[in-house]
Amino acid sequence: PALAAARFDRQLDTAWRRLSYSALTAGTHEARAAGPAAGGDPDEHPLDDERTPGPPVDASGEADSALQVASPMVDLPSGTAFGIVVHDLLEHADTSAPDLEAELIGRAHDVLAGRPASGLDPEALGRALVPAMQTPLGPVAGASSLRDIPPGDRLAELAFELPLAGGDHPTGTEATMRAVAGLLRDRLPPDDPLAAYPDLLADLPQHRLRGYLTGSLDSVLRLSADGRPRYLVADYKTNWLGESWPGSGEPLTAWHYRPDALRAAMLEAHYPLQALLYLVALHRYLIWRQPGYDPDVHLGGALYLFVRGMCGPSTPTVDGAPCGVFGWQPPPGLVPALSGLLAGGAA
Repeated sequence: PALAAARFDRQLDTAWRRLSYSALTAGTHEARAAGPAAGGDPDEHPLDDERTPGPPVDASGEADSALQVASPMVDLPSGTAFGIVVHDLLEHADTSAPDLEAELIGRAHDVLAGRPASGLDPEALGRALVPAMQTPLGPVAGASSLRDIPPGDRLAELAFELPLAGGDHPTGTEATMRAVAGLLRDRLPPDDPLAAYPDLLADLPQHRLRGYLTGSLDSVLRLSADGRPRYLVADYKTNWLGESWPGSGEPLTAWHYRPDALRAAMLEAHYPLQALLYLVALHRYLIWRQPGYDPDVHLGGALYLFVRGMCGPSTPTVDGAPCGVFGWQPPPGLVPALSGLLAGGAA
């Protein structure tokens, strides 16, 4: 037979793609990258964990003296490389070690051995992280600290690839950020700390959520409640929330990491979206791995641990929440509904 050029007549699904929290919020990362010391989260867009400080704020008369506890990390730098080091160290530290300080210093030596140009002092870094490990994690975690959770109840760096709208076998129905925002408006009560987030979410680029969602959870924590396990997503943040950059001589205290400051930081960086996507990943994982899984029983919520504001067992609390810890328990049914929406079904 005569030779002929092969004809390519397959229809390409140009909306199919791999997405992540960072890709979905890329426009906001670019806007915030203008800060002189951005960086700190080992994601594909490592600008997530630092922000440009706002104009100086006169805290005199505003902050209770109990909140003027100096951050244990006030003398440590900021930036992408520093955030990666802290994540690596916290994710692999042995919380059951009898001498926690020695364990963290040893881990710091190991982590920094491959980064000789970092300029970080492993002894100073290890000592500065001891208070973060000993800080109560608030009501969502039953006041446990990271120190209280043994290695066997922590799963570090849980990577995931979740199908969106059918994944390899597209359903023809995919969600958008506006659809996700609508779901949140319907499900979040007015007094939820993230009740204002749907309006921000609707302003993000309207990607068609079709293909796969990829990412990695810093840590999954397993706690026991009435003899039944509860699982929480934990994410470590090294954000500098002071009014000035490190080295400026301005103090960095627990007051900078009080609940309303953390809520503002969460909303600004679109961390609620990250928390929701990670909770969907954990939800689907537990469907597969937890016998008798019931999301109302086993799915425990999210912890965003702003380690610079975690000052140890005596960390100041405001309205029952320790400074440096943003804990969030989604309303019942929200995470399964979001999982269904992302899968291409009804919320």
